[in-house]
Amino acid sequence: MAEFNPTEHQHIRYNPLKDSWILVSPHRCLRPWSGQTEPPAEEEPLQNNPLKPGAVRGNGQKNPVYTSTYVFPNDFPALLERVPEPPQSEHPLFQAKQAKGTCRVMCFHPDSNITLPLMTVDEILAVVQEWTNQLAELGRRYTWVQIFENKGAIMGCSNPHPHCQVWASSFLPNEPRIKDRCQKEFYTKYKKALLVEYVEKELESKERIVIENADWVALVPYWAQWPYETMLLPKHGHPQRLTDLTDAQKRSLAEIMKHLNTKYDNLFKCSFPYSMGWHGAPTGPTKIPGDSPHWLLHALYLPPLLRSASIKKFMVGYEMLAQSQRDLTPEQAAAKLRECDHLVHYKTLKKL
Repeated sequence: MAEFNPTEHQHIRYNPLKDSWILVSPHRCLRPWSGQTEPPAEEEPLQNNPLKPGAVRGNGQKNPVYTSTYVFPNDFPALLERVPEPPQSEHPLFQAKQAKGTCRVMCFHPDSNITLPLMTVDEILAVVQEWTNQLAELGRRYTWVQIFENKGAIMGCSNPHPHCQVWASSFLPNEPRIKDRCQKEFYTKYKKALLVEYVEKELESKERIVIENADWVALVPYWAQWPYETMLLPKHGHPQRLTDLTDAQKRSLAEIMKHLNTKYDNLFKCSFPYSMGWHGAPTGPTKIPGDSPHWLLHALYLPPLLRSASIKKFMVGYEMLAQSQRDLTPEQAAAKLRECDHLVHYKTLKKL
């Protein structure tokens, strides 16, 4: 029997944040691919873009001529603040509970042609500050505030204008609920936050680190599900929520976000699609700073691209019916991202 080689032999890895396993099958990258590999055309701004400054949206509301970030209520929200409570069922298989909330849209920048890696650090810092403002305001009323960005048509984004969404809910959604349980169990057993321990170990090995600065590290998690998935983590201070960040941490966060997204775009010379979002300690009227020592604030980038700008990883079949599976190791993905330039964007090189 040959000696185990993680870059050649399939194996499963444990995700302690979600109490789940993922199948790693690196040998699958050797299989031929008959699909298209040409890079897709750059997404053009909509002619009638409802997110641009001064535009009239579908509900008749007109955007101000904003010059930085701009937040407004989602015109077609999934969550409403006023909703009747569903009837209670006596049968355990047919349970329903009331769900209240609010949904907002946040534009990053007034220019529809710009994306986050092409923004200045100060412009990204304004985004980080507005995220913090939204969490502070909505977190006083709601149990969970999910800040997330879907970038690119391949991720279902219907408008290429740089923007994200903020959904606040009266309930704790499934993903953070599982993470809360797993982190609490680890903290009870080891008297240390799971992700604090994890960051320390990753900084020691450096095997999966993509880029880091004084306050933050971006890495491909040991248990990553998507091909070039990354996690953005604070290196010190143990912030549990965005509202815990210092001014220095916010600026260095803006810097590493710009650099990480530049690497992403340079990987396949395209505006790299992804879903990203923040996870931190739950919020609500009873929550106070430092009340959830088992949590460590972190962001997740979940990009679908696998081999090129036009070949994506499909999470179907086995992934939907059994468990997650990936085609290259997290270490291989981290190495490819490390090799990409983070200072000069490929669009800048085209202009030279």
